[in-house]
Order: sequence, then C-alpha cells, then structure tokens
Amino acid sequence: MKIVTAEQMREIDRRAAASGIATGFLMENAGRAVAESIHRFLDYTAGKTILALAGPGNNGGDALVAARCLHEWSANVIVFLMSVRTGEDKNLSRIEELDIPVFQLVKDAKLAKLKKLVSASAVVIDGILGTGKARPLEGSFKEILNLLNAEKKRRPALVVAAIDIPTGLNADTGAVDPGCLQADLTITLGLPKPGLYNFPGAEKAGKLVIADIGIPAELSNGIQTELMTAGWAGTVLPARPASANKGTFGRVLAVVGSENYIGAAYLACMGAARVGAGVVTLSTARSLQPILAAKLTEITYAPLPETAKGTLSQKAASAILSILPYYRVLLMGCGLGQHPHTKNFVRSVLTGLPERRPIMILDADALNILSGIDGWWEQLPADTIITPHAGEMSRLLKISIDEVQGNRLEVCRKAASVWNKIVVLKGAFSIIAEPSGRARVSDAANAGLATAGTGDVLAGAIAGLAGQGILPFDAASLGVYLHAAAAEIVRDELGDTGMLASDLLTVLPKVIKKLKS
Repeated sequence: MKIVTAEQMREIDRRAAASGIATGFLMENAGRAVAESIHRFLDYTAGKTILALAGPGNNGGDALVAARCLHEWSANVIVFLMSVRTGEDKNLSRIEELDIPVFQLVKDAKLAKLKKLVSASAVVIDGILGTGKARPLEGSFKEILNLLNAEKKRRPALVVAAIDIPTGLNADTGAVDPGCLQADLTITLGLPKPGLYNFPGAEKAGKLVIADIGIPAELSNGIQTELMTAGWAGTVLPARPASANKGTFGRVLAVVGSENYIGAAYLACMGAARVGAGVVTLSTARSLQPILAAKLTEITYAPLPETAKGTLSQKAASAILSILPYYRVLLMGCGLGQHPHTKNFVRSVLTGLPERRPIMILDADALNILSGIDGWWEQLPADTIITPHAGEMSRLLKISIDEVQGNRLEVCRKAASVWNKIVVLKGAFSIIAEPSGRARVSDAANAGLATAGTGDVLAGAIAGLAGQGILPFDAASLGVYLHAAAAEIVRDELGDTGMLASDLLTVLPKVIKKLKS
C-alpha cells in the first residue's frame, strides 16, 4: 500500500477525475466509509447525538455524506457548517431534505450555539480542513479547535472522529498546530499520509483506519513510499524448499558483543537463527566464548584474538578478513563497545574488505565508530545496510535529534541517497529507504520495544533474512516487519511494560508461520 503526501493525493484525485471517476462518486464512498468506521468504533450509533463539523471543500463534503448515512442509521445527527458552501451542493441539499438540523458559523459569531451542540454530543466529526491546512490556524477556526479540545479534556468520553487527518496536523510531516484536535479515530481516505506515521501527529490521530474509496491502484503508480502490510510481507518471505540443507539458508558471520555487552551477542545471533538462517557464526573476543557457548548451543564460533586486558588485538581484523569469503552476510556492531582497539578493528575490517565480500549489516557501535570517519560512506559497498536509531542517525548526519525526528521519512530517504546505502531508521514507525528514493514504513509504534537489546534482535533478523538470499532492501524491510509483528504479539500477551528483547525470539517463527498460512 502506498503512502502519499497531500500534493500526491491531490494529483491522484486529478488523475481519477481525468479517467472519468466522478468526484461525487469518491465523496459518496468516502463519507460512507467514515460513517461505517464510526459505527464500528462505537459498536452502535442509533440514538447517539453526532455533531458533524463541515468545513469548506471536499473534507466538508465528506462530512455531509457521513452525516446523512449516520442519520439513515438512526443516529441523532446535527450539522454545523464552518463556512458557506457555494454553488449547487447536492450533499447539503440532501441533508436539508432529510430535515437534519443545520447551523452555520456565520450566524454564531460568539460560538454560543456551537458550545451547546458540542456539550450535548456523544461524537464530533472533524470535517473542518483535512489535508488542505498549510498555515497556522487563526480566528474562528482556532477558537473552535480550542473549544473542542477543552470539551474533550472536560469530558473524555466525547469521541472525536477525524476525516483524513485531524485538523491542525501536517499531513506530510506529522507536525501539529498548537490547537490540533486530539482524535479518538481518524479515517484516512484512499491512501494513508506520512504525517500519520510520525510523532506528534501519530498520537493526535488515535486509532487509524485506512478507507478504500474506490481509487484504482494504478493511479498511485510511481509513488515511492509504501506502508508495509502482512500481504506484502508474505510475498517476500524466503523460500524453504524441502530439499534444502543448512547451506541453502545462508551463512551469517556476527561480529558482535564485548565484555560489557555480552547479551547483545546472544540476541543478535538468535535473531538471525530464529528467522531461518542456516548457519550463524559468532566472532567475539576469545575470553567471552565459554560464557556465550553455554547459552548459544546452536551457534558456531570464530573467536578473535585479544590483548591481555581483554580488548581485541591487532590480529583480530586479519582473522575476520580471512574468513569473510565463506559467509553470505557480515553483521557487525551490536554491543562491540568503543574502546580505541575496537575502533581500530572496525576501521581495519571495513577498509580491507576482500573482492569476494558478504552483504554487510552495520549496527550500534559500528555506526558510532563510522560517525567519526569523514566520508565513511564512500568506503562501503552500495548494498550495505545500516540500522541507526535517532541518536545514531544524528551523529552520522551531524544534525540534532530533533531535526531527525521532525521529518523522519525525508531524513531517511535523503540519507540513503547521499550515502548510497540502505538505511533503516529505527523507532516508532521505523523507515527503510534505499538510494533510488524508495522507502517503506512500518505501521507499528510499540513502547514495549523501548528496552535494551531489541535493536540487536532486529539487526540479527535482518542478517538472517539477507543470508537466505533475498535482496538487501527486502531483507531490511522484512526484518523490521517481523520484529514489529513479534512485538505486537508479545504486547498482546504481556503488555508493553516489562517486555524483554529475548521475548521476541521465540515469537519470530510464529509470525513467519502465520504469514505463510
């Protein structure tokens, strides 16, 4: 499923009109979808007082259609027009024919009537501005939003249902106006918008419903941003032929872990194994092998030479480089630490790659070490996958975390293009981008993942999938999807407090099994 900016959605609407699809047809579908979504959200609407705020343009028209449908389903519907609707408005005419009460802002300058209507309503439909809002809210619109937010705060049971996006939310970035409505339900029309998958906008949207309104899929051809879905994930799962052997599913070399981060090695290796990698080899400091071998019984080992103080020695890099040709994937970084010897080791490996080299996934400390190397991206192959969280991304780009988080999608896309790498920007609604401009977005935001080690599991999962031969961009994307889906299952069972990274490991195969069924 594609994700579209406000302008891209307007262009799709223009294409639809040019192809003979009437605006009225789409509006009827949109309004009905809004009404149906509200009905499902409430379980029933009969007898409930529902106030539809209808703004100018198509968003207001959608609100009028939704109001009519809810009236026909026995709700007590009231319409409040935010502006005079000009020309022949068939939807407004039908509202009036049904004797649905209609009030107008132009006749309620002090908002006395609107205050009474809002206080008497169980549901308010936000059809005020939609994606058309491009400047700070002022005047009556600002007053009305403040009124609604105040009532919502006073009476939390009031349900606010937003059409397309909550008024005051930037559809492209997720930035919000100070008066932005807090919705309980947002019904986004046709295709989802990027701002619904970035905070603070995502929090303002409440429950998100994506409504099909009859726009042909081919009209979004050329859009480079996709929302990852279960249907998509099922199409890119690696094949598992019955005739396979362990070599069929790839060999992953994991250069991870250190004295202070032993658990990272376990989580990364098991992440790779649990998504189906054939052979996972752990390469870590020799003194750590006995500790990890007690727990990682299915993993093979390539211990690294170390100094008397337990840090990687100068010989460690050559030891790794000598065995790289035997592996399909190199995962490096999880829990390595940033001791000066470790930094030298990472630099030596990455600058000494043999001609026959594996696909690389660089995470955590490997990225922090890269951030101190000018032009690091010029030294790495184009199919390298890097997996920064916001803090690591800020160090790599030399910008603030706020700048990263302000428009995660475009920051990630631009970084992938400039660096010529596949970039996974981790966090709520993780983003995966490749140099061509294509990007995929996860629809998951799970507080349970905000705990140590979950990133190690993700890096391992991506490595394990790449080891099975699927393309790096697909491996990175599918790893994010499986990781998020596993976390959703764990949250459903345990809640989002106390979730551990290791809880995800045994659930990953269950997610894959479900996708195959």
